[in-house]
Amino acid sequence: MTTSNSQFVSIVIPCFNADRWVRHCIESALEQSVAAKEVIVVDDGSTDGSLNIIRSFGNRIRFEAGPNRGGNVARNRLLGMAKGEWVQFLDADDYLRPNKIKQQMESCDEDVDVIYSPVTIETWNSDCVEKTTIHGPNPNQSLEEQWIRWNVGQTGSVLWRRTCLQQIGGWNEQYPCCQDNEVILRAICKRLTFKFCPDAGAVYRIWSEDTVCRKNPARVIQYRTDLIHQMLGWLESKAQIMPSHRKAAGQAFFEMARTLAKSDIEAGKQYAMKCQKDRLFNITGPAAPGIYRLLYSILGFAATERLAAIRR
Repeated sequence: MTTSNSQFVSIVIPCFNADRWVRHCIESALEQSVAAKEVIVVDDGSTDGSLNIIRSFGNRIRFEAGPNRGGNVARNRLLGMAKGEWVQFLDADDYLRPNKIKQQMESCDEDVDVIYSPVTIETWNSDCVEKTTIHGPNPNQSLEEQWIRWNVGQTGSVLWRRTCLQQIGGWNEQYPCCQDNEVILRAICKRLTFKFCPDAGAVYRIWSEDTVCRKNPARVIQYRTDLIHQMLGWLESKAQIMPSHRKAAGQAFFEMARTLAKSDIEAGKQYAMKCQKDRLFNITGPAAPGIYRLLYSILGFAATERLAAIRR
């Protein structure tokens, strides 16, 4: 990236009822160490104090307000408003560390379309951070495996070349959840060029059970399962599917079966049985400690989950 135009970044923020967080979010965008940037906010019909906070930034940002139409509609509007060669999406309850974008841009060259990184996860308890972890891809896995394991695509961790995102159709406005992973799937299938940057400069807050990705786990599992099958189907159609892809999918499906079983053991059992029938059920990873695997081999899924529920 040798020209000033190629270094210009649009940092775009959709906001809906985020008055607790949106000031810090916008400030973190304005404090990015890249010199050539703009910050744009679309308020998606907030009914709290978010819009007043957004307005308080004056001409330091561009903003627009409209009725509530959903996160991906707001993201596509922001994409249309953006002028930068690169676009950084940032949800209003998350934030960026000051060098996030600079570090990503310094890691790439002119042939890169998408830059992705690990994400820092802050788990909040009331008014303080209870736990901070880094979540990111395994560099020993292929991009497709990383995606199947849900390790590529958290909204704030990705930097997009604007025209490439527009060429693949932007954000899918029909998706109520798994929105960031869905657009990354299309980017992979359209053969956009990805570059990994190891710096975890985006911070994702887990602070409420009422957010898009947490308030309805069964719906998330439904959409995630469908998306993983889309990836496997695409790999098969290109004669590129490997045992490692099936193994990664099987581990994801096992973990989702356990998540379903926490609230409905029968639903988890039925989900597990379908995955087993498809030969996509891999009892490995942190969700499968040794005692669990032993009990599963003796008792099966449902009985093991009942015992796990008692221990919780």
